[in-house]
Amino acid sequence: MLFARIAPPMLYTERLRLRPLRQSDFAQWTRLRRSNQSFLAPWEPAWHSDHLSPGSFRRRVRWAGREISGGRAVPLGIFYHETGALIGGITLEHIRHGAAQSAALGYWLGREFTGAGFMTEALQASVAYAFDDLDLSRLEAACLPENAPSRRLLERCGFHEEATLSHYLQINGVWRDHVLYERRRSDRI
Repeated sequence: MLFARIAPPMLYTERLRLRPLRQSDFAQWTRLRRSNQSFLAPWEPAWHSDHLSPGSFRRRVRWAGREISGGRAVPLGIFYHETGALIGGITLEHIRHGAAQSAALGYWLGREFTGAGFMTEALQASVAYAFDDLDLSRLEAACLPENAPSRRLLERCGFHEEATLSHYLQINGVWRDHVLYERRRSDRI
């Protein structure tokens, strides 16, 4: 498939709606990120000093629109259908078309929403979108070796451990090894 501009997706699961963030999501996003800062810090790159500012959020929303439109990434907020509450985020990024037809996945969820299967739903919907709508053949996700919940999630969603990457990403200010998981589109194996 030749590269084509990607329209902003709206993905639905039984309990969730996944969509690009809008400027109107600022208060929810800031509240969720702020209340989960210590929970997320061990797993994420260090936050920039203006991470929770209105200007930073405006740039994030504009960046997401450009990335989606350009076919390079699909960053989505995860919203709970019943209340409309933002509960996390998931991003297909580093999308490569042509011979590679691949992308990387990243995700996060507020602590109060863990353990209820929400991220399993969001990840499964994102995998289906990547393979069916974007026509990708391979997805990768990397997590810290000690992040047992993330590793179980990936395995539950059909990802397989592929390699350990030395000093792969800077997490919370320190270069850390990561375990790389991959999932292939089954009809192309």
